[in-house]
Amino acid sequence: MSIQVLIIGLGQFGMSLAKTLSKKGAEVIATDINKELVDEAANYIDDAICLDATDEISISKLCPKERDVVICAIGAREPSILATALLKQLGCENIIARATDKMHERILKAVGAKNVINPDEEYGKKFAYKIMFQNVISYESSDDIQLLEINVQPFMIGKTLIELMLPNKYGIIVAAIKKGSALIRPFADKKLDVNDKLLLVCTEEAIIKMIEENK
Repeated sequence: MSIQVLIIGLGQFGMSLAKTLSKKGAEVIATDINKELVDEAANYIDDAICLDATDEISISKLCPKERDVVICAIGAREPSILATALLKQLGCENIIARATDKMHERILKAVGAKNVINPDEEYGKKFAYKIMFQNVISYESSDDIQLLEINVQPFMIGKTLIELMLPNKYGIIVAAIKKGSALIRPFADKKLDVNDKLLLVCTEEAIIKMIEENK
């Protein structure tokens, strides 16, 4: 089952995020008060709705509590704060809100945002990847290969790289292992610890397959 994401605000960041998440297989619902932006988003995502996210009755109709992630991408300070507060009151736990400065960030956290970001369009594309694969810490990519830093997955704990057979099963290469701040060689016979982080070289399809098969 794909991750369900509700995006509130379809400015440059929100639109970029909606398109990228939808392209990567997420179920995306988005809303904005601007009908032209809603109509544009409707071409790319599962559902786009024109409404005022600062109105409690309107926003409650989107059942935000039922979504895996709710992103308040509104750029204007007052509407973003009000919408975030309403989402929290409606029972949303995983709220990600957009801030324009440090003061805005502090207020958003105070009214219920779990995470606060200050993005641009390019960061929206990268952040979409982190939402899709929540154990990914950072990544760089070209057209056909990804360089990922991930937390050790539950199915990997206590196993060696020989036992996991990641290259054979998924075409994933472990380039290095990070223990604390130290980067070490990936010895194939050493068991992985719960706090380890792995630096992987792979395709996007490979990491998707690995995560899906080992949930």
